[in-house]
This record gives sequence, C-alpha cells and structure tokens, in this order.
Amino acid sequence: MWISTKAQYGLRALIEIGKQPGQAVPLKDVAEKQDISQHYLEQIASNLRRAGFIRSVRGAHGGYKLARSPEQIDAWEVVLAMEGSMAPVNCLEDSDACSRAGSCATEGLWRRVENAVREVLGSTTLADLIQENLLIEQARLVQLEPHYPAAN
Repeated sequence: MWISTKAQYGLRALIEIGKQPGQAVPLKDVAEKQDISQHYLEQIASNLRRAGFIRSVRGAHGGYKLARSPEQIDAWEVVLAMEGSMAPVNCLEDSDACSRAGSCATEGLWRRVENAVREVLGSTTLADLIQENLLIEQARLVQLEPHYPAAN
C-alpha cells in the first residue's frame, strides 16, 4: 500500500483549490504553487472531476472549483478514488489471490493496518487539510519577517 504521487498531488490540488472558495482556480496556478507538472496535474484533475470532487468553469476567468464543501470531502475517499484500492496486501480484496486466505496468521494484522489507515484518512477532511496548510503558510511568513535587534 504505497500512496502514489497521483493521490498525494490530488489532495494538494484540492487543498489549493479549496483555499479559494467560490473562485475558479486555473490549473496553471495550482501547478505553480504546488510545484507539480501542469501536464500531470491535468490528468489528476480529470480524475478528480470524474470522481465528483471538482467541477470545471469555462471562460476567461475559468478553472476549477470544489464540487462539494471541504467539510464534505475526506482524505480517504480522495485517496481511494485516485488509487483504486488501499488494501496493504492483495488477499484482503481478492481472497482468490492467496491460497492461505482465511487461514493466514498475518491476515488479521493486515486488516488492522488497512482499518487504521482508513480511520486516519477518513477522519481527516479537506477542510482540516486546508486549515493546516494555512497555519503552515502563516508560520512561514512569520519566519520570513525581518527581526530587528531591540533598541538600547
């Protein structure tokens, strides 16, 4: 269960679009701010649109908007839409993939791993990630502010 760049970049794109509610955000802007290839981001945006996370807006001020509120989108559903499966081993989603399915001593362990990942991602909304991103940006700005020595 490796989370691909497709899922990672998909979440980052949604965060960037979600930071500008009500505005259509051009993919070019998202690509620049998130340091993602625009060509790759176009493929990711296509998947995000098909999965119902974003919608396109045409015209001179076109781009993408969230299709639902950030509180209604959780990281689990985004990662699942981009990855297709989050099972850490094949036998959890296809019992025919392993002759030991149902009688394997490690099957319960892998199920607990999958459930833990589902719990963490499922309890994290896009709104949470946007808020976290804004806090990181604010902290970075504070670090960049010049600090002058105190006058004697």
